[in-house]
This record gives sequence, structure tokens and C-alpha cells, in this order.
Amino acid sequence: MQKIKEAQQILKALGLATKQQNEMSALTLLALANILPNGSWAKASKKSMGVSNDIMVFVSKIYKRRYAPNSRETFRRQVLHQFTQACLTAYNPDNPKLPVNSPNAHYALTDEALEAIRAFGKPQFNKLAAKFVKSLEKRAGQYEKKRNINRIPLVLEDGKTLTLSPGEHNEVEAAIVREFGPRFAKGSKLLYLGDTENKEIIFEKDTLKQLGCKIVAHGKFPDVILFDEKNKWLFLIEAVSSHGPMSQKRVNELKDIFSGSKLGLVFVSAFPNFTEFKRHANDIAWDTEVWLADAPDHLIHYNGDRFYGPR
Repeated sequence: MQKIKEAQQILKALGLATKQQNEMSALTLLALANILPNGSWAKASKKSMGVSNDIMVFVSKIYKRRYAPNSRETFRRQVLHQFTQACLTAYNPDNPKLPVNSPNAHYALTDEALEAIRAFGKPQFNKLAAKFVKSLEKRAGQYEKKRNINRIPLVLEDGKTLTLSPGEHNEVEAAIVREFGPRFAKGSKLLYLGDTENKEIIFEKDTLKQLGCKIVAHGKFPDVILFDEKNKWLFLIEAVSSHGPMSQKRVNELKDIFSGSKLGLVFVSAFPNFTEFKRHANDIAWDTEVWLADAPDHLIHYNGDRFYGPR
């Protein structure tokens, strides 16, 4: 179709690499700009769109190009990621605090890109496209600053400062390090800290191997691992927001990963609040601990035989 070819010409003029000038990329641009087959680029609009329910639906209904549901990741990784890097699109502009893996993640054209796109076919298009390409580095820095505003700062005991990607899951992880550790695992060393964006932000592989841990793929480890050398304990902690707590299945998986360790294993489910805890209460395994970020001084024990009796 003519509009697909025109979209490819726009992407080329705006400095996108050859791989991002293909049909999928062109269709994505058409969806984001809400351009119909007989529409005018001058009427291009800016609307936030998700991948599966918005962009792919538009492409299928309007341009009759049907992609398998699992093509969502191809759109995201091979088109929209590069669009965002080139400042053609903004990521989660309506809610920058959304976590990276949120089902509500969305994209929208930037104002600068929209200005150039609307001029396609007019004498000023080449000038505006060249301006867009020339100012890319400056705009990229501005968008990066905006994204960083919403990142979660975390200062470790050794003074090292980390920033975690936005989202409730990582807020709970930060609270585990800041609040749980000093209270219930005082003096412990942080051996592992996951992140929804960067996967493993701290991963002390050598130490974990020495402690008898199997090194497995990301996603198999708990979100946070603390090593209490004094008591010879390993705290294996799951930050529960969208994912589940320390169920019996999860406990069994972790026991296998740490089957070579002679240390005591402490299984902890960490929740942002009591409401979230109640949602998962039936799934929590016995002989584990529960910690609430909004009540950091207390633990809920699912191993009562250790604490039974008067105080």
C-alpha cells in the first residue's frame, strides 16, 4: 500500500536504521499516528498505544496485516525500543512510574516527531526531518533525565548508590534492603538483587558458589538474597506485588538450588502492605516468614513451633 511506502520514507528521513524501515516498523508508525489508508499525514495525531491491544489490532483491522500474538515481543524489541531510542516515541508518557513489565505499558509519538510527520509531502518536511535528526542527542538526554526522575534510589551500607526501575515490585525490593535487612538480618551482606529492567543488578556469583548455591538462570533466584555470616543464615526473599509469595512449590525449588549449602535457609515473602498480603495468604508455605513494608518492625511467622509459649 502507498501509505506503508510513505511511512518507510518518513522513517528513513528521521534517521531510523535500515532495520527499522521495514514493513512492521512502517505499520507501527501508521498506528501511532492514526493514519488510515486514505488519510492525510497532515492530520497525524498523538495517542498512547499499547502493543497487543492497540498497535497490533490497528495493523490487523486497518491494514489487514495479521501477526501472531507472540509477535508482540518482536514489535516491542525490534521496533518500539528503537523508536524510543531515536526519540520518535516516548515510553509510558501517561504514567512514567509504570514498571518495565507492566501490562499497561504504552508508547506515543513525541511532539518533535509529530511536527515533522505532519509536514510529510510538504516543502518544509526535509528541513524539519533534518532538524529532528540533528537534535537527537539533546532530546535523548532530556528524555533520559525525565525517565531517571522516576527511578528508585537505593543507597547500600557501603555507600554505593543504585537506581532501580520504577514500579511497586522494585519499591518493595528497595524496602527489603533499607528496612528489613537492618532489622532482621543485621550486618548481612547483599548477595543478589534483581531488577525488572536490568535483571541482575547485584549478583555475587563467586560468593554464592562458595556457599553451595547452584548458579541458575535469571528468574530462578529469589528477588533478594542476604547472607548473615554471624548466624550462618541465608535470607531468601521474594518481593510480592505481581508475582507470588513463598509457596511450597517455590520453597522446594529454592531448596534444590541451595541443596549444596550447609547454611540455614530463611524463606521470606515481602509485601508492600497488609492488603496485598491477604490476597496471597492462602498460598504461603509453612515454615516461612512474612514481612510488610508498611509495618517494617514486625514479622508474621508461619513457623509457630519456634515461637510457641509465653513471652
